[in-house]
Amino acid sequence: MADYVPVLKAVVPAAGLGTRFLPATKATPKEMLPIVDKPAIQYVVEEAVDAGLSDVLMITGRNKRSIEDHFDRAYELEEALSAKGDAERLAAVRESADLAIMHYVRQGEPRGLGHAVYCARQHVGEEPFAVLLGDDMIDARDELLKRMIQVRDERGGSVVALMEVPPDQVSAYGCAAIEETGQDDVVRITDLVEKPAVDEAPSNWIIIGRYVCDPAIFEVLEKTPPGRGGEIQLTDALLTLANTPAEQGGGVWGVKFRGRRYDTGNKLEYLRTVVQFASEREDLSAEFMTWLREFVADHDGVGTTEGA
Repeated sequence: MADYVPVLKAVVPAAGLGTRFLPATKATPKEMLPIVDKPAIQYVVEEAVDAGLSDVLMITGRNKRSIEDHFDRAYELEEALSAKGDAERLAAVRESADLAIMHYVRQGEPRGLGHAVYCARQHVGEEPFAVLLGDDMIDARDELLKRMIQVRDERGGSVVALMEVPPDQVSAYGCAAIEETGQDDVVRITDLVEKPAVDEAPSNWIIIGRYVCDPAIFEVLEKTPPGRGGEIQLTDALLTLANTPAEQGGGVWGVKFRGRRYDTGNKLEYLRTVVQFASEREDLSAEFMTWLREFVADHDGVGTTEGA
């Protein structure tokens, strides 16, 4: 591509209220809830950095100051750990501050994901960029974002991550109509429907929280009216780009993801994620798994309906 521009910037919307986790999120951002001993948002930033994106813009809101503090230096804490000779914890504290070049902008009012992405316009400019949702964690062993950037480099346009789910789950997500391209994991997006009824879903392939967007999306978002829920939907803007000529930044591709994804946006999935991460930690797994097996054995059948 003669006008090739690399993807170097990541946008992480983190302005949500986190109402599903109240009262824990009354004063603490949901993105700062820990997965064992590291906040969920750090895993997302690490994923961006691992994909080569060291410039990260966080879209925040009120009561999100602790996110900024987490990715900043904590000199008093560092000095205290250094004085104790606690090199391991000192390195862990410094790690988040050294991850990436962090920027922040506030989304003044909660007007939807599309509006949150639009808030990145001035920072991103005329470059393609990645969007990573904080509720979705992709296992570091599954290099989804790198693959999406590769598809953008090869085909232009925008790229979304797709995951196949049972039919009864499609109504909780944005859903895609797809056409095969000849590549096993790449499809062309022909339609996008936000949270369709089960009998109206165009497929079982849902959009998960990873996007690589052409900068043309900003002009589309500027003109996109509020959609489902009275919010500006990113899926509506992507649908417009799916029907826009390639020379105008159009075309939307989907990468079929068949790896490990952790949805930390609801309590049950959050708990599953914590247990899974703890069970795979070298410093915790042996003792934790022993306890977990005993706990499950002691509680086998508890909470089930009698006679079931």
